[in-house]
Amino acid sequence: MTAQFGPSALATPANLITIGRLVLTVPLLAMVVGTGDSWPAVALWIALCVTDGIDGLIARRQGTTRSGAFLDPLADKVLVLGVMFALVANDTFWWVPVAIITAREIGIQGLRSYWGRRGLAVPASGLAKAKTVVQEIAVGFALLPLTATDHSWIANGLLSMAVVLTVWSGAQYLVEGRRAITTSGSR
Repeated sequence: MTAQFGPSALATPANLITIGRLVLTVPLLAMVVGTGDSWPAVALWIALCVTDGIDGLIARRQGTTRSGAFLDPLADKVLVLGVMFALVANDTFWWVPVAIITAREIGIQGLRSYWGRRGLAVPASGLAKAKTVVQEIAVGFALLPLTATDHSWIANGLLSMAVVLTVWSGAQYLVEGRRAITTSGSR
């Protein structure tokens, strides 16, 4: 039998995995800043990306929580944006695409918080999930020793695709949020 957690629960298996992802982001950032592409960095990156799906699966089975709804996106943003900024610092990624992605992530997170205080939830769309996967794959190729140096165009091409999906899914959130506000009457 699987344990069920109420919406106010904090110490859940899913939240523990999410907190572990946050904690393990620190050594990953140190690796990326210190050495750039490496097998240990790409292995840790893959593990942290995979555990994002695992904590979500566990949360859906055992009951989602308000703390998890806050912690999971936070862990995602710290991980992805943190490593992207480390790759900018290493001159692997150009700062402009990373700045666009960062602006969208911060803006949409602010809007989701604003809507949430008004009792509206705008869940992640399929496009937003695809955006996250493409961002993660772009970073993965930037960390992978086989492609990082001689085939950097792969990671940078994927980063460009991630920017398009990021802007597109951001616009989709704006439309869906506006629609939710209009139909609920909570302005």
